[in-house]
Amino acid sequence: MSQTVLITSPTHFTQVLASSRIVVADFYADWCGPCKAIAPVYEQLSSQLSRPGTITFTKINTDNQKDIAQTYNITAMPTFMIFKAGRETKRIRGADPKALDAAVKQLAQEAGKADEDGGAGSAGEGSSSGGMWMGVATPRNYSDITDSVDKLGLDFLNLDGEKGDKRTIFESSRPSALAGKGAAGGKEDWIESDTDEQLMLYIPFQASLKLHSLHITSIPSNSSADDDEDDETPMRPKTLKLYTNRSHILGFDEADDVPATQEIEIKPTDWDAKTGTAKVELRFVKFQNISSLVVFVVDGEGVGEKTRIDRVRLIGETGEKRAMGKLEKIGDEQGE
Repeated sequence: MSQTVLITSPTHFTQVLASSRIVVADFYADWCGPCKAIAPVYEQLSSQLSRPGTITFTKINTDNQKDIAQTYNITAMPTFMIFKAGRETKRIRGADPKALDAAVKQLAQEAGKADEDGGAGSAGEGSSSGGMWMGVATPRNYSDITDSVDKLGLDFLNLDGEKGDKRTIFESSRPSALAGKGAAGGKEDWIESDTDEQLMLYIPFQASLKLHSLHITSIPSNSSADDDEDDETPMRPKTLKLYTNRSHILGFDEADDVPATQEIEIKPTDWDAKTGTAKVELRFVKFQNISSLVVFVVDGEGVGEKTRIDRVRLIGETGEKRAMGKLEKIGDEQGE
C-alpha cells in the first residue's frame, strides 16, 4: 500500500512539514506526460523509505493546489522538492529518476544516522547535515523561512566593510567562530558595526511572510581576557527596534521618530551558551503579511564600541509569492 500523502490544502502541507523531519514533495499535473512516467519510481521510493515523523512523501497537484505551487515558485512539471526541518534543501526539475533516487536515499541515510545518535536539534545546536545549521530548535508548527530573504535588496547602515559581506549572516552553514577560529580562507562570515555600536538592517522578502520569531547568533571574540581590551571586543546586540513593511532602509535619526512595530531587549540569559544564539520572540499578530523588515540594533551588551552578528534565521510561515508564470512539461526531452 502506498504511503504517499496527497496534499489537500496549504494548511495540510504546513502541518506535514511541521510533523516530519524530512518531507519530499512531488509537484505534478494530470496532463503532464513526464509526471506519469516517473510516478512509479516515486511510489517505489515512498514505499521503501517512508517513516512516520522522519521521512514523508507527498504529492501536490499543481492544478488543484495553485497557492502552494505559487508559494514555492513551481514553473515546470514535474518538480521535486526536499525539505528538512521545514526548509527547502534541494529541488529537482524534470523526470530524472537517477537524481531523485540519489537525493532521497542520501537523506534517508542521514536520517538513519541521526536516529542512531539520538536525534539532532532537540536542544542546543541544531542539525548541520545537508549544510543547514540551526542555533536553537525551531518552534513546533513553524519553519525556517530564511530562504525567502531577497539578498539582492539588502541594505545595511554603519556596516564595517572590512568584515563579512552582509549576505553572509543569512547563510545556512555553521558559523566558523564556533570552531574557535576564523572562517576558512580568511574570509570572515559575520558582520560588525563600524563607527559605533548601532546597526540598521533592511531585509526585503521574496514573498509575504508571517514571522513568529528571529534567531540571532552572535559570537564575540574571547581571545583575550585582559580588561583593557574589553572595549575592543565586539558586543552582542541588546536592544532591537523592529519596523515592518518599509519600502527602504530607515536613517538612524528617522528611526527615532518612527514608532517601532516592536522593541525588544535581549537579556544575557537569552543567549544559548553552546551556540551563541538568542531566540527573539515576536508579537505574532503584528507580523502578518510582512514584505520587509528593518532591524535597528540600538545598543549592545557590554562596554565595547561595536556589535557583531554571525547569523540571522527567520522563523514563521511563507505566504503568497510573485506570479509563477506559465507551467511547462519537462523531463523526457532532457536527455543529452
